[in-house]
Amino acid sequence: MSVTDAASGPPRSAPRPLRARLAWLVRFQSLLGLVLVAAGGIIFSPRRHGHILFLAPDNIANIVRSISETGILALGMTFVIISGGIDLSVGALLGLSSVLTASLMVNHGWGIATTLPLVLLIGTAFGLVQGVLSNRLRIQAFIVTLAGLQAARGLALIASDNNFININYGTGPGDAPPAFAILGQRVFGNIFSVATLVFVVLAVIASLLLDETRYGRYVFAVGGNERAARLSGIPLRWIKVTVYGLSGFCAAVAGIVHAGQFSFGSPNDGTGYELNAIAAVVIGGTDLFGGAGSMVGTIAGAVMLGALANILQLNDVSAAMQLLATGLIIVGAAGLQTFVGAGNGTRA
Repeated sequence: MSVTDAASGPPRSAPRPLRARLAWLVRFQSLLGLVLVAAGGIIFSPRRHGHILFLAPDNIANIVRSISETGILALGMTFVIISGGIDLSVGALLGLSSVLTASLMVNHGWGIATTLPLVLLIGTAFGLVQGVLSNRLRIQAFIVTLAGLQAARGLALIASDNNFININYGTGPGDAPPAFAILGQRVFGNIFSVATLVFVVLAVIASLLLDETRYGRYVFAVGGNERAARLSGIPLRWIKVTVYGLSGFCAAVAGIVHAGQFSFGSPNDGTGYELNAIAAVVIGGTDLFGGAGSMVGTIAGAVMLGALANILQLNDVSAAMQLLATGLIIVGAAGLQTFVGAGNGTRA
């Protein structure tokens, strides 16, 4: 060793690239974002009698209830995006499902045991058809589901005769079964809504399906590298079709929940919900290019959006500024993913 080398000491390792440092942030961006929003909510929340309104049990329950429908949509959307696709039709399909639910019970006298399975079947079939069209005809999912959005809105207008369908509960003609009203009620000390419980149960099932089953591993593999997945013997087309079926099923559940929560069905229900669902998935850390993501991240992303909207509402911030803030967060999350992915050589 030369005198110069000895004097300079042991060689220093090169500093970690910025992208490598940000990769950790992307991995936990939804949870970190949720913590930051919660901290901001506590700091900027109005006080009443010395109590922080943001942390009030009723307010927390309202946050979770407010994101229950878009959260359910986001669960199905997570499967689609991880597989490398996109589904723009879920908001319109929610509207169609709410209209069908209300119409079948109110206008046709159907019971819960026949109405709900049929609506779920229609929603699932609608998603599967979109998956088949996209994969068999090799049409981009963006185009197919954009057409699906228009088709679902049109079907909702036809099914409702372009009218608002109010749900009244009773046992006479034109009344819905009183048991259906449970979706609009609260439990556990009148705090948590039944819609929230539906979201939680579906979130647990979706998490187990994605993380603990062969199907979930196949979804990741297909989104990560289609060619490698095909060579590995994974049923590529089956996976890419069924994820749209799952998304359609979740949209149908959200439509049923919507009809039960608000006691009506309207062809305009769910307008823009698809954007909120995609936002929750992206903010949750799921890669828009496919192959990476988590259901826990999606849930955290949905709650984060709900908490952000809530704290802005508590401070009387205008709806326009709420939309602007949400848009900036989405762009920031997607930009961070792209920046880190480019550094890792995972972007073309």
